[in-house]
Amino acid sequence: MRQLPVILSMCLGLPAAVCGLPVTPSAGAEALVIAVSPSLLVPVEALGRAFEAAHPNVRVHLHVDNALDLRRTIAAVHNDGRHGVSAGAVHLVAPGDDELLDRLEQRYYVLPGTRRVYAVTRLALVVPESLADAPESLEQVARTPNIRLAVADPQDTDLGWQTRQVLQALGVLAALEGRIDVAADADAVLDHVLKGQADVGVLFSSDAAREGERIRISGVVQHAAVAPVSHSVAMDRFCPNRQLCLEFLEFTQSSAGQAAIRQLGYELK
Repeated sequence: MRQLPVILSMCLGLPAAVCGLPVTPSAGAEALVIAVSPSLLVPVEALGRAFEAAHPNVRVHLHVDNALDLRRTIAAVHNDGRHGVSAGAVHLVAPGDDELLDRLEQRYYVLPGTRRVYAVTRLALVVPESLADAPESLEQVARTPNIRLAVADPQDTDLGWQTRQVLQALGVLAALEGRIDVAADADAVLDHVLKGQADVGVLFSSDAAREGERIRISGVVQHAAVAPVSHSVAMDRFCPNRQLCLEFLEFTQSSAGQAAIRQLGYELK
């Protein structure tokens, strides 16, 4: 009982499902437990809510761990004979990157062949919502001498590294000399654009969508130099209800599931 206030305080301000609680209470509802990395909490929760709307007798619970702890948790469940996590038996696994899912599949912690890509993140050009005539590509930014471009630090962020790779591949760095505003991270890129330090910024599309009231996406960056980032979910080998798991996996590919994802700035591969 002493731990209860601590647990409750950790849950304040977080979605109910994060703490192993159902999204909405329902007596007798079947639980569907998804082990998820914090970076993918928002889209997976959105999928969970949409799935619940289509399946009134199911309640989705999310067990949140970072990549390393998530791998340890899944390994412990499989190797030590435990039945699951605090939220219940694990049905599905949605780590922050597909490399971890590759390793889990190799160890047979998730079932081969069950993986589904439910979301894709791309680089996007963002501008203030009030800007009417905005560039739609990095090439257009390079051709327009008075446009300043905000990018994330390529040394410290994946966002910055990918942006630099594209700029180099396009051969526009020379044209942008003196007009590139290097910001610390994605939040700083957004801040520089909104405060007028730059006219255009480069963000991941999912980050841009969260600021929809203040900025808008003027173009999506697609180039062979950087592949879009895919996010996948797969069935745990000890999933207690494989039919329910398969229904969720197929739901991620449906129009209803993808509508929930697209609202957050993600795409389907």
